[in-house]
Amino acid sequence: MTDTRRRVKVYTLNEDRQWDDRGTGHVSSGYVERLKGMSLLVRAESDGSLLLESKINPNTAYQKQQDTLIVWSEAENYDLALSFQEKAGCDEIWEKICQVQGKDPSVDITQDLVDESEEERFDDMSSPGLELPSCDLSRLEEIAELVASSLPSPLRREKLALALENEGYIKKLLEIFHVCEDLENIEGLHHLYEIIKGIFLLNRTALFEVMFSEECIMDVIGCLEYDPSLSQSRKHREFLTKTAKFKEVIPISDPELKQKIHQTYRVQYIQDMVLPTPSVFEENMLSTLHSFIFFNKVEIVGMLQEDEKFLTELFAQLTDEATDEEKRQELVNFLKEFCAFSQTLQPQNRDAFFKTLSNMGILPALEVILGMDDAQVRSAATDIFSYLVEYNPSMVREFVMQEAQQNDDDILLINLIIEHMICDTDPELGGAVQLMGLLRTLVDPENMLATANKTEKTEFLGFFYKHCMHVLTAPLLANTTEDKPSKGALRFKRKIIGLKDEFYNRYIMKSFLFEPVVKAFLNNGSRYNLMNSAIIEMFEFIRVEDIKSLTAHVIENYWKALEDVDYVQTFKGLKLRFEQQRERQDNPKLDSMRSILRNHRYRRDARTLEDEEEMWFNTDEDDMEDGEAVVPPSDKTKNDDDIMDPISKFMERKKLKESEEKEVLLKTNLSGRQSPSFKLSFSGGTKTNLTSQSSASNLPGSPGSPGSPGSPGSPGSVSKSTSQMAAITTKGGLVGLVDYPDDDDEEDDEDEDKEETLPLSKKAKLESS
Repeated sequence: MTDTRRRVKVYTLNEDRQWDDRGTGHVSSGYVERLKGMSLLVRAESDGSLLLESKINPNTAYQKQQDTLIVWSEAENYDLALSFQEKAGCDEIWEKICQVQGKDPSVDITQDLVDESEEERFDDMSSPGLELPSCDLSRLEEIAELVASSLPSPLRREKLALALENEGYIKKLLEIFHVCEDLENIEGLHHLYEIIKGIFLLNRTALFEVMFSEECIMDVIGCLEYDPSLSQSRKHREFLTKTAKFKEVIPISDPELKQKIHQTYRVQYIQDMVLPTPSVFEENMLSTLHSFIFFNKVEIVGMLQEDEKFLTELFAQLTDEATDEEKRQELVNFLKEFCAFSQTLQPQNRDAFFKTLSNMGILPALEVILGMDDAQVRSAATDIFSYLVEYNPSMVREFVMQEAQQNDDDILLINLIIEHMICDTDPELGGAVQLMGLLRTLVDPENMLATANKTEKTEFLGFFYKHCMHVLTAPLLANTTEDKPSKGALRFKRKIIGLKDEFYNRYIMKSFLFEPVVKAFLNNGSRYNLMNSAIIEMFEFIRVEDIKSLTAHVIENYWKALEDVDYVQTFKGLKLRFEQQRERQDNPKLDSMRSILRNHRYRRDARTLEDEEEMWFNTDEDDMEDGEAVVPPSDKTKNDDDIMDPISKFMERKKLKESEEKEVLLKTNLSGRQSPSFKLSFSGGTKTNLTSQSSASNLPGSPGSPGSPGSPGSPGSVSKSTSQMAAITTKGGLVGLVDYPDDDDEEDDEDEDKEETLPLSKKAKLESS
């Protein structure tokens, strides 16, 4: 049988001043040739690997704490600890350490923690021990001054701590505390506050064990109520005895466990609420207090895990229909606190903890609890579920897939989560947001496992689409049962487009899902509202992100309906994007030429390159100065005719196209707007500057649609219904929703161009009107 006396856990202190568990093994001591000295060796009990190999340095300060802990520092900011299962094993290794260092095993610390000046060292050597004043009421001030003067010196702190331990001094001080309270001696109580606070800063486990014992801890808290800096004393004892009540939801039969729970709660209260916020100097002096609480919590969780009778009764009452609501709420709250406690554990301990809960049936229990009507109970159950999902989502996925083989979809755990997410009554949707995050973690392929035999991604996502997707999408489907969506459709579509996923984009184009958006935009008319802004922002996103498939789809199918919208440049910008794409497809040599030019320029960000592209395509050949270089000198050795030929052809086509557009613009200014080949039907009156014919027309692909054989409309025809209307939209009409820095300049330039192309007689008519 393995000797449990030498069984230990190895801990290291991390940067956050928390202890990290490095594994469990068995410790021994022996001479290590490589280290040239006696060393501590810990081998893992699982595979015999070496967890620790540490030479016992003669000058290293080792501390023994709580009878089962040995703590030391190997280097700056690298602290180690051995936590023994049994006190006897700790004493054996402590004797080995003291033997190497030539120390008496009765001490709890083997070396001074900080070097002191020669003068201090001489003074301390001349006095072998620290003599404490007699513990009398009249000498409290002298005792307080002695404690305060000893704190700056590590050696004096050590001697003071030894004196306090050996003479039972703390219990005598607490007896005087009762006398001072009975006499209402405030000055004496203030001195006791300073004394007890100073004892905390000695950072000694042996003193903490006395102060935190059942008979002393409440008196220690009482001393700390009389802070001299406060005008009135605090009521900490009253809170702990009257307000804070300890409830045993399930009776705890182990008295040691019950005492450990009480002690940990009160010490945690002292650390968080009673002791003043430590200064930078004092913070490191309370490290032993933090360690005391940490190891207590580790012990509590371990003791509860090992008590199968306790956990079995806990889960039995949780799922029993006969359990009343108040009792059930207490049980769920206890389980929640239990899980929260486990977060202080290191990964190995936490792994064992959640495995124990899983074996006890925590997930089926949560399924029962989440199906209940009590909102508070469900909220606590959600918090417990979040601990499980964050710890091991694969464990939760495996459970829900297994239960699907036995239960209907409506009562599956994951569908209960979706239902509570959808039906959250909180106006701020606090619970829904939490559940949404958990659901997202569960369906996230990035944290799914893949093994040789199975792929969790394939199995779980297949299960989710089959058994859960109809529950998740129910609100979306319910939103479309009427003729019009009741809420949220535009925002939903914007989110989908924001994914920039071509799978969704193909579906949008195939189903012509921009049609209702464009209809809603035109029906909204000139109203400057949220609908107007949201739709323009969606098209602007497509333009800025250069989503080529959607850009082409919008221009090819809806351009004629949107070309009149000129109070923002969004749709004209989309048209420009579309034309650039088409030019690249028609002229691959031109596209490669532009790549050559970009490669010889200095590196710029993506937005700069995008702007340069537009500037290139917007620059007329006539605007280029005679001496302006198009190709860097390094490229002059190439065949100039091959490079410049596609550019010249493009410039000629561009110039011809612009002259045609000016002719169309001239006709529009004189006789009204050109009749578009694409029109949308409305249910009522239409706006002059956004529509053309009053008769309804069908959408692309439908019988009789414009552009199809036999359709009445054709490019270049002029609408009679709008010939009497002025089609020029003034700057004072609609306020631009998407600002462009050069909008005003462009509009001014366009107006000047229009006036230059009009005959003088026509100018006069327009100016007089």
